[in-house]
Amino acid sequence: MDGIHDMGGMHGFGPIVREENEPLFHHGWERRVLGMAVAIPVPVPGGSRNNIENMDPAHYLSSTYYEKWLHSRIKGLIDAGAMTADELETRMALFREKPDAETPVHPDPDGVRAEISSRRTDSSAPLRVDVRPQFHKGDQVRARNIHPEGHTRLPRYVRGKTGTISRFYGIHNLQDAELPAGCVRREQPLYAVRFESRELWGESAEAQDAVYLDMWEGYLAPAQPDFE
Repeated sequence: MDGIHDMGGMHGFGPIVREENEPLFHHGWERRVLGMAVAIPVPVPGGSRNNIENMDPAHYLSSTYYEKWLHSRIKGLIDAGAMTADELETRMALFREKPDAETPVHPDPDGVRAEISSRRTDSSAPLRVDVRPQFHKGDQVRARNIHPEGHTRLPRYVRGKTGTISRFYGIHNLQDAELPAGCVRREQPLYAVRFESRELWGESAEAQDAVYLDMWEGYLAPAQPDFE
């Protein structure tokens, strides 16, 4: 979808400040949010990223990384019917009144660790399905100029631009909330596509720079003048 989250290629947000020796978590609650996202077996309706991308723009820009994760998981649990907004407010009221109140602890921590370990799979491995790639290394392609309603991994700044296939990763599950128009299956070839910086940003860009994007086949079409 087209929203405030899709800021790739935009100016005006200032330099990226790199924190020296940055810790994995800046606050203890961030560790717990990550644990929630990994361990809670309730699927997020519409997908976690879709919930984040539907945040109010002001809320999105003022939230930290794990605050966005927390928002998505809470909304997902409510949407899935695992809890209600009233139940959440009751629990929050308890901790506002008694900040030092003990939080529940699972009675079998070893069992929890074993369960989490069993859920970890290598989702990056290519799928073994009978799908033939349309493109090959060196082919010229154009990113489709589409504007899906749900979550998509197709950046706005690259839509309609021409690039070159630099690598084929195999067949992987499309991570979008919905299939692009014209696609009939979620298992798709996945490529690395090189876009020259001046193709993306014009003559003001450095001539020797390029951007590599991992893109599913449903995002791409052959580079040709009559492309929609």
